[in-house]
Amino acid sequence: MSNKKKLKKEKHYKPEKNHSETNESKQHVLTAIRSLGKDATLKNLFPMLENKLSQEDIILGLTELEKRGKIKIEQKGIIKLLENREPKTSQKAEHPGRVKYFYGTVDITQNGAGYVSVEGLAKDVYIPKNATRNALQGDEVQIRITSHTRRPEGEIISIVKRAQDSFTGRVDVLDKFAFFIADERKLSTDVFIPLDALNGAKHHDRVIARILDWKTGSKNPVGEVVEVMSDQHSSDMDMKMILIGNGFSIDFPRGVYGELDQYTDKISQEEISNRVDYRDVLTFTIDPEDAKDFDDAISIRKLENGNHEIGVHIADVSHYVREGSQLDTEAEKRATSVYLPDRVCPMLPEKLSNLLCSLRPNEDKLTFSAIFELDDKFNIKHYSIAKTIIHSNRRFTYEEAQQVIETGQGDHVEELQLLNRISKDIRAKRMKKGAIAFEKAEVKFKLDETGKPLGVVLKIRKDAHLLVEDFMLLANETVARYGSKLRIGKKLLPFVYRVHDKPDQAKLDMFSAVAARFGYVIKFENPRQAAETFNTLLKKVEGRPEQNVLETMAIRSMAKAEYTTDNIGHYGLAMEHYTHFTSPIRRYPDVLVHRLLSEILGDSDKMIDKDELEARCKNSSVMERKAMNAEREAVKYKQIEFLQDKVGGEFDGVITGVIPRGIFVEMVENKCEGMVSVECLGNEDFAYEEKTLRLVGTRTKKKFDLGDKVRVKILSADIILRRIDLGLAEENPQTTK
Repeated sequence: MSNKKKLKKEKHYKPEKNHSETNESKQHVLTAIRSLGKDATLKNLFPMLENKLSQEDIILGLTELEKRGKIKIEQKGIIKLLENREPKTSQKAEHPGRVKYFYGTVDITQNGAGYVSVEGLAKDVYIPKNATRNALQGDEVQIRITSHTRRPEGEIISIVKRAQDSFTGRVDVLDKFAFFIADERKLSTDVFIPLDALNGAKHHDRVIARILDWKTGSKNPVGEVVEVMSDQHSSDMDMKMILIGNGFSIDFPRGVYGELDQYTDKISQEEISNRVDYRDVLTFTIDPEDAKDFDDAISIRKLENGNHEIGVHIADVSHYVREGSQLDTEAEKRATSVYLPDRVCPMLPEKLSNLLCSLRPNEDKLTFSAIFELDDKFNIKHYSIAKTIIHSNRRFTYEEAQQVIETGQGDHVEELQLLNRISKDIRAKRMKKGAIAFEKAEVKFKLDETGKPLGVVLKIRKDAHLLVEDFMLLANETVARYGSKLRIGKKLLPFVYRVHDKPDQAKLDMFSAVAARFGYVIKFENPRQAAETFNTLLKKVEGRPEQNVLETMAIRSMAKAEYTTDNIGHYGLAMEHYTHFTSPIRRYPDVLVHRLLSEILGDSDKMIDKDELEARCKNSSVMERKAMNAEREAVKYKQIEFLQDKVGGEFDGVITGVIPRGIFVEMVENKCEGMVSVECLGNEDFAYEEKTLRLVGTRTKKKFDLGDKVRVKILSADIILRRIDLGLAEENPQTTK
C-alpha cells in the first residue's frame, strides 16, 4: 500500500481552513519531523505528538506540509523533508511586491538554524544559525529576506513576542554570580543569574527560572529564579511545567507588583461623580462555591412605569489596567487565565483579580454595565451602556441560588425567580433564531490537599448556571451591536468581535456517519437546518451512555471561535454581533472592549489602529488555544494519576475513536480515556476501513466501531509517558457482528 493511501486512511475529515490553527499544527508537526531526522515515519510521528496534538491536528499538519511541498510521504510511511529542493512556485510568487520585512513564527532546529513560517509565502524562510538573533523555539519574529537562491533565506530583525520566558532546570552558584542550565533543548544557552536574583536557590538546586533580558550580541540572557523545586510535590511541579511549556508564566514580573502598590480600595468622590450610581439597587453575584474573582453581578428593580430594569454589571478592570503599563503588557501577553484541575494561573495578580476588581459583597466596586428595561412580556424596550458604581448585597453560590429557585424559599426569592423566568424567555428566543444548545456536562476531579484526585464528579448545569449565562450572552450581544456602530465623524471604528464560522460540510457528514452508529439518522442540508438537527439530537441523547461521545464529536465538528475585528457573526449562538465583554478579570479581549467603549463614552476623538487591534485579537486567539491545550494536558495527567491505583481493574466503556493502530475507549464510570492497541484486540490482524471508521479482523471479521460498548481492563497508567493503556476484558459485550 502506498504511503499516501496510508495517510488517507487516517484522514477522518477535511482540514478546516483556519490559517492560525493550521499553522500551529504545521509547526508542531514540522518540528517533530526535523527532530526525528532519518527516523521520521508516520509510525514514529503519531506517538511523539499525541500529547501535544489530536490525531486530527496531526493529519491537518501533515496535509498542509505536503500540500506546500515541505515534505513527501513515501512508501512504508517514511517522511522525507523537501526543504532544500527548488521551490515549485516562482520567486515573484514567494516574495510579492517589494515588501522588505515579514512577521512569522520561528522553528529552531537542533543545529541552531531556524525556519520562519510567514503567512502568504509558499515556503518557510531559512535563517542561518548566526542570524537567529537569540530567537527561541516558537517565538514570533520580524525578519528580512536576504536572498532567493535555492530557497528563501533571511535574518531575524527583532523578537516580537517570546513563546516562553520561563524554564525548568538547575542553577550553578559561583562566588559572584550564578548560571541557570535549562532542561529543555529549546533554550540551549545558559542564563546568567545575579546573586540577588537567586531567591533562595542554592548550588545545584532544581528551579524554575525566567528570562528578564537578552541584549543583542550578548551570548547569555539575564534571568531570575522564580521558584526552587527541591521540596515540591511531583504533581505540583508537573502542573507548573505544563503551564510553562504552553507559554504561561507562573509568577508576575517585579515591575507588575510595583505598579500594584499605587492602587488601594479607596474610591475617590471625583470618580464616583463621573459614574451612574447603582449602589442603592438590589445587586448580587452568582458564582461557583470556590470562586474568588467575581467579575459579574446582576441588579434588578421595578421602575415606576411598571417595567423591570435588569443591570449586568462587569468589573471595570480597565480602570486599573492602564494601556501601556507593565500590568497591561503582562495581561496582554497571557491574554487569558488558565484553569487546571487543581489551580488557576491568573491573567491578573491576586490583588486585582480577587480584591480590587472582584465584585465582593458589601463593598463599593467600579463597574462597566449594560442596563436593560423590559416590559411585562420581557421585551427589551430600552438599553444603555455606562460606567457605574455598585454595592453587591449578596454573594450566592450556584447551589444556593438553585435551591432558592427550586424551593421558593430564601433570600431574594421573588427577584431570583423573576430573573429565571426572564432568562428562559431570552434563551427560547435565542434558540428560535437557530442557536445550538450544547449542554455538555463538565467533568471535575475531587482532590485531596496535595492535589491528588480522589474521584470524578460530573457538574450538571441547572437553572442558576443558565440564568447567569443567558444574561451574560445578552450583554455581550448588545455591546457588540453597539460597538459595530461606533464612529468618529463619518469613519466607522474597528471593534473586537468573537466570531464563529459555519461548520465544514465534510465534518458534518462525518458526524452523521458516527451518529448513525448509535441509531440516529440525521442529515445536514444547510446551516440553519444543521443547528436544528444538532438540537434535536442533543435532546434525544440526554442521559444515555453515548451522550458524552456524541456531544464531544458535535463540538469538534464545529468551527473554532476566535477574536477578530472582521465581524462574520457567531454561528453557534445565531447572533449577527457578538463579543466578549463580561469577563475582563480572566480575558484580555474583554479589557480591550471596555477600553474601546471608554474612548467613545469619554467623547475621545482618538483614532483606533485596526491592524494593531487585529494583532491583539490574534494573540488572544492563539493564547486561548494554548490555554485549552494546557487544560487538556492537565486533565490527562490527573486522569492518569487517578487510575494509578486501579491498574488491573475492569470498567465498562464506549469507543470514542478508531485509528489504524487501535481504539480509544472512554470509561463510563470515571470518564477517563485510554487506548487499546491492535495487539490487544485479538490474535489476528485488523484492517482500518476509512469510509466506515472501523477496525475489522482479517480472519474473524470482528468489528470495532465508534460508539461500541466494550469492557476494558486497565493495563497501565504511566505518568512519565502520559499514557493510559487498556486491554479488552475477558467478558466483553463486543463480539463478532
